Amino acid sequence: MRGRLLLIVLLGFLLGALGGAALLIMVRGAPHAKIETSGKALIGGPFSLIDQTGKQVTDKDFRGRYMLVFFGFTHCPDVCPAELQVMADALGQLGPKASEIVPVFITLDPERDTPETVGAYVKNFGPNFVGLTGTPEAIAAAAKAYHVAFSKFEYKGQDGKTDYSIDHSTILYLMDKNGDYITHFSFGTPATKMTETLRRYL
Repeated sequence: MRGRLLLIVLLGFLLGALGGAALLIMVRGAPHAKIETSGKALIGGPFSLIDQTGKQVTDKDFRGRYMLVFFGFTHCPDVCPAELQVMADALGQLGPKASEIVPVFITLDPERDTPETVGAYVKNFGPNFVGLTGTPEAIAAAAKAYHVAFSKFEYKGQDGKTDYSIDHSTILYLMDKNGDYITHFSFGTPATKMTETLRRYL
């Protein structure tokens, strides 16, 4: 009885080993077999927002030009104005080529950032900057498409009054003329480095 049980166990191991070897041979023997991928990063996508003139715009309105897209808010004390200034400096260094790129600022604070507010804000960085706002739902959808994380938090000011601010991602995205992702810039990238990268794609 024990001998028969041992034979069954050994037979099971043998069949398992043979099956594994056969699978390995099949995989190694098929070099042409590939995993199909689209080759496109899942960053960016359709959006419907309102520009600084109060006009409804979508991602399709920017087709035919590159986009530099940054998400922030006008009450941001440091990161947002610093990054927008770097964008402005980089575009300035490009010269005439800068006309092929639209610098886009999308607010994450639609409660305070009206079209007029974002318009006055982006004007500080250059006449070609586009400021976009919209409903909280539209802003959240655009942020999700660009994988931008953000959260609102409250705090008490020196006067004792409650106010709020927004924590958010600080990635700047470069999108191509079809609205597809090309590359991104981390916060702190120098303007000269950004210009060099932009030149490679123009």
